[in-house]
Formats: sequence, structure tokens, C-alpha cells
Amino acid sequence: MAFVEKKLPANAPLSEKAVGWIDARFPLTSTFKAHLSEYYAPKNFNFFYVFGSLALLVLVIQIVTGIFLVMHYKPDATLAFASVEYIMRDVPWGWLVRYMHSTGASSFFIVVYLHMTRALLYGSYRKPRELVWLFGVGIFLCLMAEAFFGYLLPWGQMSYWGAQVIVNLFGAIPFIGPDLSLWIRGDYVVSDATLNRFFSFHVIAIPLVLLGLVVAHIVALHEVGSNNPDGIEIKDTVDARGMPLDGIPFHPYYSVHDIMVVAVFLLVFSTIVFFAPEMGGYFLEYNNFLPADSLKTPPHIAPVWYFTPFYSILRATTSQFVYALIAGTVAYVALIVLKTRLRAAMKLAAAVIGLVFIAGLMIFDAKFFGVVLMGVSVMILFAMPWLDRSPVKSIRYRPDWHKYVYAVFFVTFVILGYLGIQPPTDMRTLVAQVCTFIYFGFFLLMPWWSAIGTFKRVPDRVTFEPHTAVKS
Repeated sequence: MAFVEKKLPANAPLSEKAVGWIDARFPLTSTFKAHLSEYYAPKNFNFFYVFGSLALLVLVIQIVTGIFLVMHYKPDATLAFASVEYIMRDVPWGWLVRYMHSTGASSFFIVVYLHMTRALLYGSYRKPRELVWLFGVGIFLCLMAEAFFGYLLPWGQMSYWGAQVIVNLFGAIPFIGPDLSLWIRGDYVVSDATLNRFFSFHVIAIPLVLLGLVVAHIVALHEVGSNNPDGIEIKDTVDARGMPLDGIPFHPYYSVHDIMVVAVFLLVFSTIVFFAPEMGGYFLEYNNFLPADSLKTPPHIAPVWYFTPFYSILRATTSQFVYALIAGTVAYVALIVLKTRLRAAMKLAAAVIGLVFIAGLMIFDAKFFGVVLMGVSVMILFAMPWLDRSPVKSIRYRPDWHKYVYAVFFVTFVILGYLGIQPPTDMRTLVAQVCTFIYFGFFLLMPWWSAIGTFKRVPDRVTFEPHTAVKS
């Protein structure tokens, strides 16, 4: 195809000429139109839909502050802690950059958790947005990996011992566990080799994958269109130009709206950075202000708050809990065999998988299955588009008791997070075990409970009217 450059009048503004010159070589204007000015979003977006934009903002904050931190950080076991102190005390505004990065890490997870909550409530993982959801869960996994690798870098007490505990968990995997733990650490204990490889993953490898997934997430979203609180596909009702009747251009309507929310978010973010950057020990633990000491173990080792729900599931898996898992597995297989219309071969496969799982529970120790359940508790999110059998997407048109199911799930998740921070006791372990059953029951029983009840009729058009005529 021949190169063609749009001819502009000689007296055209310089800015228009510059844009025309770029458009002839790069699809700047067409990209802006496709993803902003001519991307039609549903007109009934509510507050829940700002968290995607906020997540992108926090990602930029983390990248920019991370670049400045790397300029002064030393990925060396003998110098790492001192380099962080140097950033905090001697580098001009270094304390601000460090606190922005640490606060940004927690802010990222807060925003992402709320973003995922909205997806659960309004069915944003349902057809045709399965791939959008899968990319989103991939982003969540990358965030967890990025946070884990970055947590060791300050080389404080909690960083060191937290990494020691988490890496040692891989040693519970049968046959390959000890060698796998050794390979991850690069040494027999968490050492300089561990710090260097964690630094490489945190600064180079994971961010590259994360950025690729973010781009894929946005492109996939704009290909199928955004969901809305009614769960209605606005592309099904279009005007003569092919534009959705229930949609409005993302820019300027939602871009201006998001700018206002960004201003409020930055106000809250700045308040935390300047007045409570440690957030009572939840964002930055007291023990992490002490240099790592391999000879002195902290009395209570716990991960950062955004990992604690999954950490609670790990700790809840005791040798006594294995018997409850066996009983639960038997009941679940019986439910599949007796209460589904699957083919006989599928039911047989489910029974075989259940027997293998039960055999594994009796052969391998509880620590291994704690690691398994912790991993599955995150990976099960990938199956959401196929577990939900509800005839409607949005919580608005589901039976009222479905709202209580979601409420119990969210409360359970918060309880697991709280228990993961606290030192274990018999009572806390018991509560965590009950919550673990509720957590997995929400997903594993979803094919049944999501399809039960009296569903409300979904309207043909979105129910929100932004510009209602006023009668004189």
C-alpha cells in the first residue's frame, strides 16, 4: 500500500499539521477515536466503574516511583537495608517517593479488589467478556507476584522472614519440593542470590508481563464493549449510524467524571502518604524498619494484608481439617453424580478425580494441601465464567437471597484477611476452617445456587435516564 499523507491548507494551524504528519505514520487519531472519543460506553455507569481507571493511575504511580527508587537502591544483601535508609534520609524527597510506592502497593490491591467486586456483582465475566475476565485475573496474579518479589527488597526483618516462610512452602510439594525451594532461593537460605533474582523479577520480568496483560485487557474490553449495572448489551440497540442508543462517548463524559474521582483519590492518597504512611503497621510493618537478622525470628510472621485471606486458608489446613476435606469431597462428588445431567463418562471422571484427591489427602501431609488450597483459592477465579449458570448477569435481577450469598462471601473474605494478620489460636483456626469451606463452597456450588430462584425480567434497554425532560 502506497504511503499517503493528507494534504492540508497552507494556512492550517501548526498543531493540525503536526497531528496530520503523525497520523500519516502512526494511527494516533484513529486510536484516540476507537478507545476514547468514539468508544461508546453504557450511559448507566455508576461509581463502581471508576476503579478500572484508578487501577491504571496507580500502575503509573508505581512505575514512576519505582524508577526513581531503583536509581538509589542497592540489590545487595549487605547494602539493601542501608540503601533504603539512604533514600529515606539523604536523597532529596526520597522519603516521599518511597512512601508513595509503599502506599501505592496497598492502594493498588484496594482498587483491584473493588474492581473485581463490581465484576462479580454485575456479571462482567459472563459471555462475551470471558477473555476480559481471564486477562484481568492474570493481572491479579501478576500483581501478587510483583508484590511478593518486591516485599523482600527492603531487607528488613519481616521482608526476610516472610520470604523465608513463603519460599519454604514450596518444599512441601512431594518429590520436587526441596529442589524447587533451593532453585527459587538460589541458595540454602534466603541470601544475596535470592535478593538479586527477586529484584530482577520485580523490576523487569513481572512488569513486562503485567503491562502486556493490561493492554490485552483494555483491547479485549473495547472489542466487546463494557458491561453495565443492568447487564444489558447496548450494542444490540443501535441507531442509523450504528451507534448504541444507550451509550455515550467515553470522552468527554466519563473521562471528565474519572478526572474528578482521580482528584478525590489523590487527595486521600496524599493524606495517607503525608500523615499515616505505615497505616498502623498494615502498609509498612514495624519489624521492617529493623535490618534483616537470620539469627532472630520475629515472634509473629505474617504477610502484608492483601495476601492474608489466602494465607489464612493455608494456615487453616491442619491434619484434623483433612478429615473435613475428605467428607466435603465425598459430598461434592455425590452431588455431581446425583444432581447433574452430565453424561455418564463425565460423572465417572468426577468420581475418579474425587477418589484421587481423597487418596492424596491420606498420603501427603496437610502442609502440602495447605499450599494446594492457597493456590486453588486464586486459580479458581479463572473458572468463574463457566461456573455461573444464572440466566441473568446483574445482581439487580437475581433473586433477593442471592444478595445474601454474595454478602456472606465478602464478609468471609474479610474475616479470612483479618485472621491472617493475627497470631493463630485454636479458635481462630476453627473460624478460618469454617470460612475456608464457605469460600470454596461459594465457587464450587455456584453452578447450582446461581440458577435457583425466581429471576426478575431484564429490561430491553438500560433503566437509567441521564437527561429526563422537565415538564413546564
